[in-house]
Amino acid sequence: MSFNTDESITADPPTHTSDAGGGLWDGDTGTLGDASRRALVQLYRGPFLSAERHGHLWAALLNDEREIRSRLADAYLELVIDVESQLAFARNAQAPDTDIPKVMRSHPLTFMDTAMLLHLRQQLLHGDGRERVIVGKDEVADQLQVYRGADDSDPAGFAKRINSSWQKMSTYGILAATSTEDRFEVSPVLRLIFGADEIAAVQAEYRRLANGRNLSPEPVKGELA
Repeated sequence: MSFNTDESITADPPTHTSDAGGGLWDGDTGTLGDASRRALVQLYRGPFLSAERHGHLWAALLNDEREIRSRLADAYLELVIDVESQLAFARNAQAPDTDIPKVMRSHPLTFMDTAMLLHLRQQLLHGDGRERVIVGKDEVADQLQVYRGADDSDPAGFAKRINSSWQKMSTYGILAATSTEDRFEVSPVLRLIFGADEIAAVQAEYRRLANGRNLSPEPVKGELA
C-alpha cells in the first residue's frame, strides 16, 4: 500500500462517464472516462480511496471496477475493495511461484511502529464501524507504556521512539489531524491493511517482555506496503 498524501486529484473533476472515455487531449487513446482515470490515479498514489473523502471517485470505481482492476493487474497490483466500509486501495500482487516486481514501496516497521498500529487498530475495532475514531497522542503514549521493559531506565529514549512512530502514522495517512487541537482521526483503512502477521509479531514481543527481557528498538517482522 502506497502512502503518498498528495490530494491534488481529489477536486471535483469535469463530468465524464466511462462510456465517454478517451479524447481528453490530442492523441489520447485511453478508454476510461475522466472520473475513472482519477480513481485509478488515486489508487496508484494512495493511501486509499474512500466514499467519504472521494465520493465522485468512489462512484466511478464501482462503475468501472472490472476495467480498473485490469489496469492495476497490468502493473502487478491488485485492487482491494471493502464495500461495507466504502474503502479501496491497491497493493502489490502476491504470486508465490512467480518473481514479479514490487511496484509500491513498503515501509519496514520497528517494534514500536507495530505496537502503535496494533493499538490504533484495536480502537477501530472497538467502534461500530460507522463513527469516527478520535485519539490523542498522550493517551496513546500512555497505553504503550506497557511495552517498556522492567529494567528500562531510559524514559526519554522510549518517548523518542513513540514520537517517531506517531510521526510515521501521520506521514502514512493512518492518523489525520482534526479541527480539535491534539486530536487525530484513525483512518478506517487500518482495519484492512494491518493483518494477522503483524498482530502475531506484537503478541510474540509482548510475551517476550512479560518474561522479563528488555524491549529492543530493532525492527520486528512487519511492513506497510
